[in-house]
Amino acid sequence: MTESETPLKTTPLDGLHRALGARMVPFAGYAMPVQYKDGILAEHLHTRAACGLFDVSHMGRIELFGEERARALETLVPGDILSLALGRQRYTQFTAESGGIRDDLMVANLGDRLSLVVNAGCKDEDLAHLRAGLPKSVRIEPLFERALLALQGPKAAAVMARFAPAAGGLPFMGAAEMTVLDAPAVVSRSGYTGEDGFEISLPAAIAADFAQRLLREPEVKPIGLGARDSLRLEAGLCLYGHDIDLTTTPIEAGLAWSIAKRRREAGGFPGDAVVRRQLAEGASRRLVGIKPDGRAPAREGTEIRAPGGAVLGRVTSGGFGPTVNGPIAMGYVAAASAKPGTALELMVRGKALPAAVVALPFVPKRYAA
Repeated sequence: MTESETPLKTTPLDGLHRALGARMVPFAGYAMPVQYKDGILAEHLHTRAACGLFDVSHMGRIELFGEERARALETLVPGDILSLALGRQRYTQFTAESGGIRDDLMVANLGDRLSLVVNAGCKDEDLAHLRAGLPKSVRIEPLFERALLALQGPKAAAVMARFAPAAGGLPFMGAAEMTVLDAPAVVSRSGYTGEDGFEISLPAAIAADFAQRLLREPEVKPIGLGARDSLRLEAGLCLYGHDIDLTTTPIEAGLAWSIAKRRREAGGFPGDAVVRRQLAEGASRRLVGIKPDGRAPAREGTEIRAPGGAVLGRVTSGGFGPTVNGPIAMGYVAAASAKPGTALELMVRGKALPAAVVALPFVPKRYAA
């Protein structure tokens, strides 16, 4: 059986997606909803104005137990895990010896364990990487069968409080165990849209019921992968396999903020020599925001040039930004051309179209305090 013939996996919400009329597409080995009947544009704008419900159960949750779990995990990531306080979550990356990014992930301190959320397309490799890299004293428990829902938008807190009042007290990047529909859940105040919101990890058996209850709230509509992508692009958030991968370092990708001073000074993670050198000397290229002139979008792979000449890089994410009502993109360019305001050309369907480097994000983030 070829890879293309391999049956797609499904999430616990698969039946609900189909009942809601979702258009399903293959994504990271799963059948996932790309949009519902209202379409991507309407879903995007609804999330910005009210509250959208996303199924992200294809992503992987892994828990780490043992007294040395934080110190051990720091041998695989550049993030500061030792100082991660109880009930807090932090963004970091699995790095390679080249300094490249194997995957990016969230790490939450739940007291007796660390809870990791990794990307769908990398979760099996990440699990193997943890098993190979962590000592036997750290117990690794994959929870890939759990459901994960994301409730995102300015009205998400009001909606979530009706089902789990404790969720409203979480700060941005806070995480805690709480009861949802009489079942244990892990709720974090985070997401990937640039809006306030929550990610809720809960048993698969109750996921569809909880999702249906949320969708009965007047503020909430189901949102597919299409709007999730346009929302995160407007927020200037990297997508693994597109804006970041093994060929890109955290510094090139503008993720230096995720590496605390102690880790910068002491190192002790894969690729630390490369990352620390780029921190000190600067990277030769940088991920930037790009605003094309006119209305033509520049898709992933579009060549980026200096006006009239040299190739500077390629677009890694691009499309239409509904909130800004125009095309937007991100891509890597030579460091000398990374300053906002720098003129560029984008080779779209064989034509050189004018564009400019702009500061990220395209739309201001509106996270909770």
